[in-house]
Amino acid sequence: MTHTTKEEAVGKALIQLSSFCDTGFALAIHIRYTRPSLLYRTYGQKWIEHYSEQGFMLSDPVVHWGLTNTGTVEWADLSEQDPAGVMRAAVEHGLTNGWTFSFGPATSRTIAGLTKSGAPFTEAERAKIIRIVEEIHALTEGIEAFPANTQDALRSLG
Repeated sequence: MTHTTKEEAVGKALIQLSSFCDTGFALAIHIRYTRPSLLYRTYGQKWIEHYSEQGFMLSDPVVHWGLTNTGTVEWADLSEQDPAGVMRAAVEHGLTNGWTFSFGPATSRTIAGLTKSGAPFTEAERAKIIRIVEEIHALTEGIEAFPANTQDALRSLG
């Protein structure tokens, strides 16, 4: 697959992911040493700013869980691990029905935090979302060896 085709495929996959997550998602791809090679966020700008201003990444139970576990977890199940109130603040900013999917080796982990309004995600929706996230992870494997313009194009999709 050419790099242009990969960019198009990742772009289409991100659009598909957005169709499930009307209140947004964060997708940290190929995390190495706590830094993602790619980061896509579609949450509202007010939440993104609040999250950054509060330094929530350092205490976010979703991030901690995703770095140390693989599989899925409901955000509500992490409430006891949230003394900083990240989950409560997320709900106050309209991020409901949150769940996380984390997979890959510790040296190249991908973590997706996903939210939607209305009813919680169905099992069928979760299965489709997992496939989309796994596809994006596979398409961007070895990104550090991609030409600089391809890396830039992939980063600009977010």
